[in-house]
Amino acid sequence: MKKANVVKFNPKKKVDVLERIALLGLLPKEGSFANLKLLRVVKENLSFNESENRALQFRQETVDGIPMMVWNIIRLKNKTTGDIVRAPNAVLQQMAAQDPDAFEVTPACPAKEIFFGEVIEGLIRKVLKELDKAEKLTADHYSLYEKFMEGHEEETGGGTRH
Repeated sequence: MKKANVVKFNPKKKVDVLERIALLGLLPKEGSFANLKLLRVVKENLSFNESENRALQFRQETVDGIPMMVWNIIRLKNKTTGDIVRAPNAVLQQMAAQDPDAFEVTPACPAKEIFFGEVIEGLIRKVLKELDKAEKLTADHYSLYEKFMEGHEEETGGGTRH
């Protein structure tokens, strides 16, 4: 007799910048009134506040002819003046390497712990399952799939079981 897997629901998950952006794109744009209210709250929590926006310095860049959204992964603070250095990530890394004693280096935006209730988590799993079935998952979804589908693999219907 096979023992059933018990999945413990954890409503809080730490999500990084890319995961937050990916989740904002995955969440349904329509649904029942009750679900729309829950979605509004989680979307607000996933969104970036002014401080995070300043640190990340979101911008469009073209890489190999493809427009992409990019952001800084580190934040540089001048130890003497206390000013935050505003520059692209590559410049920040170069400055920190050249004069490490002059700057405090921290993550631009550490992972944020966000509450996902059972309804929202169910909606996220549903979208991830649909993308998986249609073979439309991308590398941007990989860590989200692990976080939200762990213990729910039997729901995907993928793979063979022995």
